[in-house]
Formats: sequence, C-alpha cells, structure tokens
Amino acid sequence: MFLGTFNAADIFWMHLSSISGFIAKRLNRCALKNLILPSPYCRGWGVLPASKSYIPEFAFFLLLGHRCTGYSTISGIPGVRERTLIAVKPDGVQRRLVGQIMQRFEQRGFKLVGMKMLQASEELLSQHYQELRRKPFYPSLLYYMTSGPIVVMVWEGHNVVRTSRIMVGDTNPAEAQAGTVRGDYSIHISRNVVHASDSVEGAQREIQLWFHRKELMDWDCYDHNSTYQL
Repeated sequence: MFLGTFNAADIFWMHLSSISGFIAKRLNRCALKNLILPSPYCRGWGVLPASKSYIPEFAFFLLLGHRCTGYSTISGIPGVRERTLIAVKPDGVQRRLVGQIMQRFEQRGFKLVGMKMLQASEELLSQHYQELRRKPFYPSLLYYMTSGPIVVMVWEGHNVVRTSRIMVGDTNPAEAQAGTVRGDYSIHISRNVVHASDSVEGAQREIQLWFHRKELMDWDCYDHNSTYQL
C-alpha cells in the first residue's frame, strides 16, 4: 500500500524511533516515562517543539552523548557526592589567582556546587579556626584572614577531600611539591594562598559554617560519563 513520499528528515526520525525503542527495552533502571523529558537542546532548531516529549528526541540525545534527567549514570559509585570546602585566602585573591586555582579543580574533574566572595568576620573565623584559638600565632592568622576578601568554594566528587589536600600541597609552602597550588604560588607559611578541608567530617562542618544550604546547587554534570567508570 502506498503511504506517501518520505523525505530525508522523515527517514532520519524513523531510524531514531527504532533505536529509541531498542534502548527503552534495555534500560531497566527507571520507567521510560521518566527518561523521555523535555529538552532545551532542540529549541530554535525547528525539529521538535520544546514543550513536548518524543522518543526520537530521547534517542537523538543519547547519540549525542547526553543523558536525560532521571537516569543517574553514577548512582552506583560510592563517595561520588563527597564535598569539600576550598577557600582562596586574601593573598590569593589579591594576586588574582582565583581563576587558576578553580581551573585546577575543574580540569581534575570535580564539580563546583557553591561559591561566594566575602569579607570574613572575626566571629566566623573564630569558629572556623576553633582548634587554633589558643595558639600563639592566632592573632597574626586572624589579621591575615581579615586583611581582604576571601573566595570560598564547595567542590564535589569522588574522594574530593583527600585529592584536594594533595592538589593544594603541604601547609608549609617551603615543603610543598612543585605542581601543587602552594608549591607553585607560595613561598612562606604565613601566606599560603588557599585552605582545604582536612577530613570528610571537617568538610561537612566547614561547609555548614560558611554556606547556607540554599546556597549550594545540586545539579547534573553531563561529563561524568567521561570522568567515572560506569
């Protein structure tokens, strides 16, 4: 029976429909209705309305390497949601090192979920450095940390606390390895550029101290397929 004339676009979408049907049968982690969602990527292309859901659209984005919301490709990897607090201290901000420090964490594969710039108060720093308040160098530390703005960040990823400590380097820059932040950008312990949480528990405490929960973003990073082994 003659069904009419098909152009190249029709044939293309029919092929994608077949592919998506095959994929839908193979995926058993969640229902197909949760996988086929509106996507902003088609807006303005004149291909599919952005307000509707299509099986061909789902297959199209899988072919492009994107995943749909609702299908977590990293849910089975322990510790992938671990978070740490990284702070660029006043000397790092004054020397305009914020971008270079951020680049290191992004290139390593970690995800930025929170960031802000502020002038830290003595009260806030007193809570942050609660274990150092009785040290003889504490007044100098307080003066240093209030001498200018600080850029505070929360990074997320597998084993991020331990890895960040390695990336930052020894507390004393004179002993820090070349290639670490302190080994490359600092020469004296009194101005060591950056802070990194020293434990998972410490990171949780510091994040709660410096950030309100609403200031942290839970978002899906589409390059996780290239960062983690599925």
